[in-house]
Amino acid sequence: MAHKPVGDGIVRSTSTTSAQTAAQAHKTDTLRVVSVGADSFVAIGTNPTAANTNYYVPSGGTVTISLGGPQSNRVVGVSTSGTNYTSGGATLANPSVTGGSSASTAFVDFDDVSFTDATFTAKFAQIYRSDGSAPTNNSVLVLDFGGDFTATAGTFTIQFPSAGTSTAVLRLA
Repeated sequence: MAHKPVGDGIVRSTSTTSAQTAAQAHKTDTLRVVSVGADSFVAIGTNPTAANTNYYVPSGGTVTISLGGPQSNRVVGVSTSGTNYTSGGATLANPSVTGGSSASTAFVDFDDVSFTDATFTAKFAQIYRSDGSAPTNNSVLVLDFGGDFTATAGTFTIQFPSAGTSTAVLRLA
């Protein structure tokens, strides 16, 4: 099995017994720990203190710790206001699903979304479930525009790619 790193390699060092290191973002389901120079014990949690009852990593050894799936993180700097933009966005019109259990790829299509005579800046958009059935407001996907896009008393349009097994914005294979 090939090693597939997530993000940059992170080095955490301690020089005394029972020292804590800085928090590390939870990006994957596994944490690989390499102990260099001395035996180590590793504790995981909000404010952990490692003891000899925690994960043991012998000097020069490697341990892989299963963390479970990444958890949600706080979102900072969200704005849901502007001229002619309604908080919560717009309903995706004319949704259709193509494919099914007999197809190798299923995909979803819907009309482009436009806000006319609008004044706001967007960097991301989110497609979420809001049909009134529990659970509601669950995220389906987040679109990253790759930078800020601004409409000033103009039309702001989110143009979705053409519907197809290799082009639709939402595909299941």
